[in-house]
Amino acid sequence: MPDTPKLNSELDDPNMPTSVFMAQPQPGLKVSPFAYPLDEFYAQAGRTLPSIQPIAGDQMPEPYRSLLVHSNDMTPTLEKFHRQKVYLNVLGRHQRDDFYFREVILLLDETEEPAEFGAIKINLALFPSGARRAILEERLPLGHILDQHQIIHSSRPKAFFHVEADSFIMTALQLPDSRQLYGRRNSLMDPVQRSLAEIVEILPPTPHPARSQR
Repeated sequence: MPDTPKLNSELDDPNMPTSVFMAQPQPGLKVSPFAYPLDEFYAQAGRTLPSIQPIAGDQMPEPYRSLLVHSNDMTPTLEKFHRQKVYLNVLGRHQRDDFYFREVILLLDETEEPAEFGAIKINLALFPSGARRAILEERLPLGHILDQHQIIHSSRPKAFFHVEADSFIMTALQLPDSRQLYGRRNSLMDPVQRSLAEIVEILPPTPHPARSQR
């Protein structure tokens, strides 16, 4: 059996609401219901967060609806669509106690095109030691680590949104100009409803369906 780290009393209580695990943002930071933890990276860098507007899942255009409006992990969803593996490029990270934050791009393995930009907060205390090491090595996307270590979890999208790409997102996603992009705010939960990760996932402009059908 994998070793299970000792948890504090709040995390041991399966009845605690998800908001408990969203707590502990940077002191003084106003948490957005759609942008956390991406808004924390923006605040730390002194960047102004672009406007993020909620959208109903059934109002999202294709192919974004198929890529975002579901309860599956994003890594295998993107890999299935593009028929390529994705790899991790970490733009920034920080850690507070057992909470590990990183701002990332997922890149397609063959073409090296961006498949996703986002930010994630991971509760390392809820992962076995081997998975924690893999997370901190920053080589594999979390979706691969969850699969490789057979970590039982569920994906719980909390919101869908559209956002006008600012200069930082344009650079991350290799965009020549600003575009309206689509994304989601997602939680990964363990079997007793503790939050393994809180994630903001933003996709680049309309992916290339023709390429995905090679």
